[in-house]
Amino acid sequence: MTYDPGNIFAKILRGELPAFKVYEDDKVLAFLDIFPRAPGHALVIPKAPSRNLLDVESADLAAVAAAAQRIARAQVKAFGAEGITVTQHNEPAGGQEVFHLHVHVIPRQTGVELRAPLSYKETPEVLAEQAAALKAALEG
Repeated sequence: MTYDPGNIFAKILRGELPAFKVYEDDKVLAFLDIFPRAPGHALVIPKAPSRNLLDVESADLAAVAAAAQRIARAQVKAFGAEGITVTQHNEPAGGQEVFHLHVHVIPRQTGVELRAPLSYKETPEVLAEQAAALKAALEG
């Protein structure tokens, strides 16, 4: 399988599509999922073209992991998360739907089930508020 530069995350990286960005450095971008499974659900992606875990360069994977940890710590502060769920899917049989490596970082509350995937699209207003809260937690 080859990397498709027309995927939605590549378009976000090129600025062709908007995103509620919460963190960015020279190797990674993190933004909120518009179909969140819980409030504050973020995606962390490498800037390098990588289809998934099977083809990503080790340094890019390490940068994604470090950013995911940083986002998770900020989610605890920003959303009072009692736990964090981290998921990553590879190829269709593994549940991957967007073929650019991405890690889901989802703040959790005890006793609150995750929404079903793609079952709820959050409003831009709420996503903007959540992005602001997460950015503030990352800075503080």
